[in-house]
Amino acid sequence: MNASEQNKQNQQERVIPKLRFPEFQTALGWENRPLSTVFNRITLKNKENNQNVLTISAQYGLISQLDFFNKSVSAKDITGYYLLHKGDFAYNKSYSNGYPYGAIKPLKLYDKGVVSTLYICFKLKESYSNYGNFFEHYFEAGVQNNDIGKVAQEGARNHGLLNIGIQEFFNEVNVLIPSFEEQQKIADCLSSLDELIELQEQKLAALKQHKKGLMQQLFPSHNDLQASKQASKQDSLSET
Repeated sequence: MNASEQNKQNQQERVIPKLRFPEFQTALGWENRPLSTVFNRITLKNKENNQNVLTISAQYGLISQLDFFNKSVSAKDITGYYLLHKGDFAYNKSYSNGYPYGAIKPLKLYDKGVVSTLYICFKLKESYSNYGNFFEHYFEAGVQNNDIGKVAQEGARNHGLLNIGIQEFFNEVNVLIPSFEEQQKIADCLSSLDELIELQEQKLAALKQHKKGLMQQLFPSHNDLQASKQASKQDSLSET
């Protein structure tokens, strides 16, 4: 079966999610397409010598090494690194806690940044340019892991780096595509939940700080004991 026939078959194999918003209950299922039909690979090198070297963090996504490690752990010459722009995606093939088949994250925190060529980098095709928020949540949910698992093997000498080739990643890993309206609804819903979670985490951090301050005030320290002794001594001297 050639690529054109495979693509046609994938489009016919529509998938219906277990849960849908009421207005999409009778809509067509999601199209099943190879990743290469939705994304373009990024191979642009860092000829401008951008110094913002990025790493993938489970919590923060693509983040500057300087912000995350407080130092750069990259090579001295980074002109051969891939140059990313805001909204581009990078796939780290190393598995980590919560990411058994590696992590795919979009660049959100900076306008530009660079990553090692060990990463597979890609961006949405023009016809899907408004699907960025949707795919951020899609990849975070790990929907792609089943396909990656079929073609990837753990490299025995690569310290957990999954052995998946560029062509395999783009042609054998599929993505499910809803209509523009449905993906927008999903992205808005999940982004709102992210905002709520962040707000609650900020409240929790503030409460923890408040508790810490109360504990420091409620329990006397050795310094308080010494100060009390000194004060008692001064009182005794003043009475004589």
